[in-house]
Amino acid sequence: MFLSVVIPTYNRLPILRQCLEALERQQLAAPIERFEVVLVDDGSTDATVAWLQANAARFPHLRLIRQDHGGPAEGRNRGVDHACGDVIVFIDSDLVVRSDFLLCHARALAKRWQQSGQRLCFTYGAVINTANFENPSSEPHKLNDVSFAYFATGNVAISKEVLEHAGLFDTAFRLYGWEDLELGERLRRMGVALVRCPEAVGYHWHPALSLDQIPRLVQVERERAKMGLVFYRKHPTRRVRFIIQYTWLHRLLWELLTLGGLLNEHSLRPLLGWLIRRGQPGLAMELLRLPLNRLGVRALYAEARQQGF
Repeated sequence: MFLSVVIPTYNRLPILRQCLEALERQQLAAPIERFEVVLVDDGSTDATVAWLQANAARFPHLRLIRQDHGGPAEGRNRGVDHACGDVIVFIDSDLVVRSDFLLCHARALAKRWQQSGQRLCFTYGAVINTANFENPSSEPHKLNDVSFAYFATGNVAISKEVLEHAGLFDTAFRLYGWEDLELGERLRRMGVALVRCPEAVGYHWHPALSLDQIPRLVQVERERAKMGLVFYRKHPTRRVRFIIQYTWLHRLLWELLTLGGLLNEHSLRPLLGWLIRRGQPGLAMELLRLPLNRLGVRALYAEARQQGF
């Protein structure tokens, strides 16, 4: 089995270094014959490309592909186009994996292929969220790390042939969100089975919440609303409405939990700051999710009205 690890990246050099170093420490055994890392730089404006070129000898498995800034969907498609392997492994550039990461994916895929007699499946590994930059793999698995997504590109492996037959990622998703779940809907309709592989662990690093991140988090919710409607336009089903929270139930839920908007990113700011100062940024983030969800759902409905849904 020849694995191609496809990673789009944009201005994430500090954690990207750890991501690539972890991939160079992978254990190689049957059924893996070889692997490569196809890194697609999505027009980074930091020192990513210069650092990679200067340190190329440290990463013998790495191939760097460059493109103008076009978003992760375009980046992943370009990575697949350049991939030489028969299996594609998608991870994000802020994911640090264990040394047996690829081996776990490969063994789970090979076992399922042998059992079913065909390759209509993908393996879905575990993603553990962490704010520990120095030692991300020290983070334990937590309840909020559990994901019920069908196909999310933070940690999956799939036959390149099956992926190409599904049509790859839709590059209409140029803003944040939903491009991987939309591809997942097409895979699900093709009968491609989800094979959970919790042994293939990746640690998803993101900085601990600070108050200056709030404007960007608000922007992300607005982008997700726009892309949510792109998703729903392609798959106008009840299932997708629930995935993107385009239902009256979600409107009611977030209105109730935020007291009709009284609890918002502005009114909660003093409490969030207090929690952060007391070393509880994770709790502050969970609290902030309440108004962010309300904002996202309201933005979704406003965008729908504007587009005549």
